Amino acid sequence: MSWQAYVDENLIGTGKVSKAAIFGLDGGLWAVTPGFSIEAAELDKLIKAFDDANDVQEKGLYLEGQKYYYLRSSHNSVYARLGTTGVTCVKTNQAVLVGYYDESKQKAGECTMVVEALGDYLRSQGY
Repeated sequence: MSWQAYVDENLIGTGKVSKAAIFGLDGGLWAVTPGFSIEAAELDKLIKAFDDANDVQEKGLYLEGQKYYYLRSSHNSVYARLGTTGVTCVKTNQAVLVGYYDESKQKAGECTMVVEALGDYLRSQGY
């Protein structure tokens, strides 16, 4: 399966995620929904937040030029919100998955389950 198919089928195709992307831990773009764009500096801060979330706790998580308010994190996940939209970010061995939800169409918990499930699968496959 191509990386784009993971975004199109396993994330967006569920109806639980409004837009998504998969990036390599080196910052390379592997797959993305049309119109989704994260600046290199934003992605760098996101990747660093998996190991130390202090910066995003204090200053917020900027994605696509928007400030998302930090909700919580663990070693493999970061969650943030802006109004009625939010984002679930999951780190695997080689990649970062970013999945957005819009509460007018999706539920935060369902988006989280879908993104985390794909992250778990990719980790189990060595990615």
